[in-house]
Amino acid sequence: MTPIIHSLLDTDLYKFSMWQALLHRHPTTQARYSFVCRNASAYPLVELVPEVNRELDHLCSLSFRPDELAYLKGLRYISSDFVDFLRIFRFQRDFIEVRAIGDSIDIVASGPQVHVMAFEIFVLAIVNELYFRRFDASAALAEGRRRLAAKIGLLRDFEHEPPRRHPFELSDFGVRRRYSGAWQREVVATLRDAVPQFFKGTSNVLLARELGLPPIGTMAHEYLQTYQTLGVRLRDFQKAALEDWVQEYRGDLGIALTDVITMDAFLADFDLYFAKLFDGLRHDSGDPIEWGEKALAHYERLRIDPHTKRLVFSDGLDLHRALAIYRHFADRTQMGFGIGTHLTNDMGLEPLSIVMKLRQANGQPVAKISDTPGKALCDDATFLAYLRQVFGVGDGLTR
Repeated sequence: MTPIIHSLLDTDLYKFSMWQALLHRHPTTQARYSFVCRNASAYPLVELVPEVNRELDHLCSLSFRPDELAYLKGLRYISSDFVDFLRIFRFQRDFIEVRAIGDSIDIVASGPQVHVMAFEIFVLAIVNELYFRRFDASAALAEGRRRLAAKIGLLRDFEHEPPRRHPFELSDFGVRRRYSGAWQREVVATLRDAVPQFFKGTSNVLLARELGLPPIGTMAHEYLQTYQTLGVRLRDFQKAALEDWVQEYRGDLGIALTDVITMDAFLADFDLYFAKLFDGLRHDSGDPIEWGEKALAHYERLRIDPHTKRLVFSDGLDLHRALAIYRHFADRTQMGFGIGTHLTNDMGLEPLSIVMKLRQANGQPVAKISDTPGKALCDDATFLAYLRQVFGVGDGLTR
């Protein structure tokens, strides 16, 4: 059977942006990432172990092709020395292990962070596609196309609404939980052709390149979490991470992620300096309206015109929810909407809620204190309690 991954560009842009920043500033960091499935699967994921191992063997045989490197080098924020690193990069099979634990599948990537951090998206895409291959493909694709057509119809109806100050802009964020690579390509190409006035890009670098779309993405939780272990005072880790990002990209990739230690704790660190340097903020947990109101109030307190900033929403959105959020804020600030599962795995089948998260760096635990119950992961209760104490965050939102 044809391997699932055939190009190392078939991943999210933010893996490259974080990868470059950490390679330049903290290349010796050791890290451990592990796989988690948050919901019940239709059959035991342990059955996928042999197939996942086979797919990872193939992944570790791939390298970046000259044309792929040329594309990356053409992105103005990707440095030539990072491209040189990627030229010789290859995943090391010794750094990732897949095994059975009861009915579950255990996947752990451990080693130098700049050699293991990029496994994440590929692992999730592999597990998803292998899992959904066991269902009726013809029925799933028929339902997926019907639902995609309905989304396009919804956008065309929305186009008749009175114009607002800022436009509705939609991007695909669906690599990690896609039904398949072929289906993601069909979805992205269809939206590009049918509703280009709304559909503005994809996080998938391969599809962005091949379909002539902007690649979309900046940073994820792992980037900020890594700074919990890098020797800066724990209370200052967010500021240290943001400062390094500013120095790395100098105005590019200016959307900051806010929910590593809750939105309130983030805003306490996001002072006038950072608020002017970053183009905007990304929402990934908690109530999006409440979050957006907090963001706008913060900009107003700092006497920054919110019309010059952008709020990006990306937490489990479907199109109806995205449009509702847009209508709430459309006359007050710029916005962007990244939709994942509800674009690339809306097939009438129950999606897997899977993640592969950073659990340790430099032998120390890392944690996220989310604004949504159930979205946090930490292996060390003592560290989590200390982190809460340092940032003055209660314990009702994490596990």
